[in-house]
Amino acid sequence: MNSQLQFIRLETEDAIKAAELSLKVLLSVIDKLKRFTIKYKFKNEAEEIYFFKYQKPLFISKLIYHNRVLNIETKKPYGGEKVTRKYLNNELDKLKRFFDNNLEFYKYHRTNSTYLDHKYFIRGKHDIKLSLDTFYFEADHRFCTSHDYKVAKIIAHDLVQVYLEDEIANLDRKELKAHSKTEVLPKPTIFWTGSKVALIELIYALHADGSLNNGKIELNAIADFFEKSFGIELGQFHRSFLELRERKTGRTKYIDTLKEKLIKRMDDADDLL
Repeated sequence: MNSQLQFIRLETEDAIKAAELSLKVLLSVIDKLKRFTIKYKFKNEAEEIYFFKYQKPLFISKLIYHNRVLNIETKKPYGGEKVTRKYLNNELDKLKRFFDNNLEFYKYHRTNSTYLDHKYFIRGKHDIKLSLDTFYFEADHRFCTSHDYKVAKIIAHDLVQVYLEDEIANLDRKELKAHSKTEVLPKPTIFWTGSKVALIELIYALHADGSLNNGKIELNAIADFFEKSFGIELGQFHRSFLELRERKTGRTKYIDTLKEKLIKRMDDADDLL
């Protein structure tokens, strides 16, 4: 499935066509997964929980993601960059509202909690007091639990957020290029020779801290500044940040290394006194 989706992404430039082809692949794969799951007898509750908490959502999240991209692209308004930017930001606001409305389950999911797994991820063990989606009552209960779809939505929304932020970043780049056409920029004399992921980690940290322009500067502008200053192309840096967030350990690996090396230099300087 992943190979087919990757092929579509690389070979299909039109976003709407790519989403349609991806959905076709996913619907076929999920149908096979459903038929297999209905026939399969789980060895115990632990295996059933693992499947509905971790495995099935990986498939369904891709279905939700590509369907959302299809909707975003087909409804995208005409009317220039300003109109498009407003539309994309409204789509980001929708993701924020979903987050706000499901904050408790987000916390449960993000912290890898397990104390309600027997209710969330076992078929037929739903609890109507635990914020059930209307979708659950209409679904085939042989292939779903009360919250596996919600996990899939959380994963999908992370991907949709990256997609929208990349689209906004592309608008920013067009705008910056339009402004800089008349400027003669000096060639950088200092180059970034570390990894791109390390620089992205640093950029996000600076933005989060508000160290630049009293915090009144967009992330895309900071990234563009570093790209020009160090002669580097960061590409889809929002996607790289998503990968940083998904690290199980060492989410701030580069910044932790900087701290260790600075402390070592201080210690070495103290030894010379």
